Amino acid sequence: MKLKIAVQMDHISTVSIAGDTSFALSLEAQRRGHQLFHYTPDRLSLRDGKVFARIEEMQVRDEKGNHYSLGEKVRTDLSEMDVVLLRQDPPFDMNYITTTHILERIHPKTLVVNDPAWVRNSPEKIFVTEFSDLMPDTLITKDPLEVAAFRKEFGDIIIKPLYGNGGAGIFHLLEADRNLASLLEMFGQMFREPYIVQRYLKDVRKGDKRIILIDGEPVGAINRVPAEHDSRSNMHVGGRAEKTELTEREREICARIGPALKERGFILVGIDVIGDYMTEINVTSPTGVREVRRFGGADIASLFWDAVEDKRRT
Repeated sequence: MKLKIAVQMDHISTVSIAGDTSFALSLEAQRRGHQLFHYTPDRLSLRDGKVFARIEEMQVRDEKGNHYSLGEKVRTDLSEMDVVLLRQDPPFDMNYITTTHILERIHPKTLVVNDPAWVRNSPEKIFVTEFSDLMPDTLITKDPLEVAAFRKEFGDIIIKPLYGNGGAGIFHLLEADRNLASLLEMFGQMFREPYIVQRYLKDVRKGDKRIILIDGEPVGAINRVPAEHDSRSNMHVGGRAEKTELTEREREICARIGPALKERGFILVGIDVIGDYMTEINVTSPTGVREVRRFGGADIASLFWDAVEDKRRT
C-alpha cells in the first residue's frame, strides 16, 4: 500500500536530524515506498470548504548538512492526500489552533495524525489534569495570591507558561526565594494566559523520563537528566539522554491513560514522568523517537507507520 503523505512542519531545513522525530517518521515512510510532501503551516488555506496548501515533494537522507531535497511548490487540495502529519512545533497559540480547525475539514477521509480536533481540545499541560491522582500537586492560575498560597503550602515550586514548550520559561523557585512577585509581574506582561505551578519534585535530579506511546500502548522510553546547574532536562538546553526501562509505576500510568489516548485518536504521544508522577501529555509534536532507537530501544518510527497503515486499511 503506497500512501501520499503530507507533513505539516516547521521547515525541513531547520530541523536537527540527530534528534528530530518528524525527520525519523519521514525517513521510515520513504523507506516503505510512500510518497512524501512537505509544507509549512503558513501555506495552509481554506476556501469554499476545501483545504489547500502549496506542497513540495520531499526526499530525505540521514546525512547531516544534506538531509533533504524539495520539488516545486504545487497548490494541492489536501483531501487528495492519504495522510497529513500535524507536526509543527508549539507554541500552542491561536495560529496553531487555527490550523487544527482547518485540518479538521479533511479528517478522517484524509487521516490527520494526531486528530486535529482532539489536539486542539487537549492542551498538554491541561489534558494531564484529567489524571490528577497521577500528577504532582498542580495549580493553574494568574492570581498572585493563589500562587503565594501554593508556595506556602508546598515550599519549592516550579512555575512555567501554560502553553510553552521545550523547557522555555521554566523557573524553579525555592521556598525562601524573594523573586516570586517580580517573576509573576514579568509573566503577566509576557502571557495573557494563566500559568502552571507545580510542587517541585526532587526526583528530577535523577531524570525526567519521556515515554512514547503508540495507539495508547507504551513502546519505548528515554531518561533525560538535567545539567548540574539547571532544573530543566530538555536536551537542547543541556539535558543528557540515557538508556532506561519502564518501572511498574510507569506501566500503571500508561495503562490508566491509554484508553483516553485511543478514544481521542492519538496515535503518537509522549508523556513526561518524574519519579512516580506524570507532568505532561504531549500530543502536538512529541519527540524522542530517535533517542530511544539510539540507545537500542524499539524502532518506534516503524511501529508508528504500522499503526497508520492499519488505520488506512480500515
